[in-house]
Amino acid sequence: MSITFELSPLLEAHEPPEARGAARDDVALMVSRSGSGEITDHRFGELPGLLYPGDLLVVNNSGTLPSAVAVSDELSVHFSTPMPDGSWLVELRYGNGAGTVPYRGGAAGDQLVLPGGALLRLAGRFTGRLWRARLSTAVVPYLIRYGRPIRYSYVHRAWPIEAYQTVFATTPGSAEMPSAARPFSPEIVTRLVSRGITIAPITLHTGVSSLEDDEEPYPEPYDVPPATARLVRLTREHGGRVIAVGTTVVRALESAGDSGPASGWTSLVVTPETGLSVVDGLLTGLHEPKSSHLRMLAAFAPEGVLGHSYAEAADRGYRWHEFGDLHLLLP
Repeated sequence: MSITFELSPLLEAHEPPEARGAARDDVALMVSRSGSGEITDHRFGELPGLLYPGDLLVVNNSGTLPSAVAVSDELSVHFSTPMPDGSWLVELRYGNGAGTVPYRGGAAGDQLVLPGGALLRLAGRFTGRLWRARLSTAVVPYLIRYGRPIRYSYVHRAWPIEAYQTVFATTPGSAEMPSAARPFSPEIVTRLVSRGITIAPITLHTGVSSLEDDEEPYPEPYDVPPATARLVRLTREHGGRVIAVGTTVVRALESAGDSGPASGWTSLVVTPETGLSVVDGLLTGLHEPKSSHLRMLAAFAPEGVLGHSYAEAADRGYRWHEFGDLHLLLP
């Protein structure tokens, strides 16, 4: 994978569409077809007409937690991912407001006093910037009371947690929004179902993004329930396409494979080398130059097609990040 490009700040979505008086679904949609190499421009509201009756959209029903907690005016903790032993992966961030960077200090055994008197003990480094840590109280209820949504420097002001929830969110657990599903509205869902397109959920609680260090994805908890596994199998048996809404859905479905329902923690990294056994197409956002997600996208399209689509997205003024535009990769 050698797709490289400079992401201009002019192409970053600094706020949700609602901030300019638009609807959630008022974003652009680029469609690239790996077979022909064709790239076409649409609005997200055209999605039902771009899919076929009998297709299956699989969505992530994970809800976004307010996962950032201030330790001081300059230090904050981003709670990322629960681990099987009950500890959590956390990131320490340094700076004021949205302009934070990973904090490289800290040592195993350090205890941080958080709002409300909770204690966070650092157990040891998990990656260059993530710590394995334990909180002195239950994490999710604590975050709901004291946390705020994770926000990076390209988002210029704070938004309430509702701005980071999708219409499918029913199970809180993600550190950052499964953003490919953000533009879906009840009206779009109704039109999809009325056209004969089925929608089924999985759960994968996504951790913090890896923008700074180009890290490999780390383990994340997921669940592919029996009903969804059955719909995936029936769709494939009857010639329909399985379209994942977001890279988190790809990771969950490909982790389960053809074996049916599955749950647990997945360490799978989908690449052109691993290939795809379940998913046929992908609806996703536009990813940063060093994002590990680009390797996953290369499993859906030849490098030349993918590179061309990203060059076209930049030339045509598509917007990046969680409040931005979408990209539909089809066979």
